Amino acid sequence: MKRIRASVWTAGVVLVVGSLLAGCSQEYDDERGKGDAPVSGKTGDDTPAEVFNMPDGFGNLATKCVGHGFRAYVTTNATGPSNVQIVEDKTCGG
Repeated sequence: MKRIRASVWTAGVVLVVGSLLAGCSQEYDDERGKGDAPVSGKTGDDTPAEVFNMPDGFGNLATKCVGHGFRAYVTTNATGPSNVQIVEDKTCGG
């Protein structure tokens, strides 16, 4: 009876892990994990951001207008999540 329970438990774990891995689409997994998330309707603002390079050891900074009247600032971070700030900017019309 214990073998059956262990087998059922193992099969359950395999199914759960397999389901989680199946949810990780290769579509957005490009070089170094920099793939973009999906955009509704396949349209979006693809204009380039203004990038400021920082010395080695510091995250670079990118900025651009987003939406109407807002500016986003994003830093890179090789060892963790990026930092994002979105602030009002009257120069960002739309």
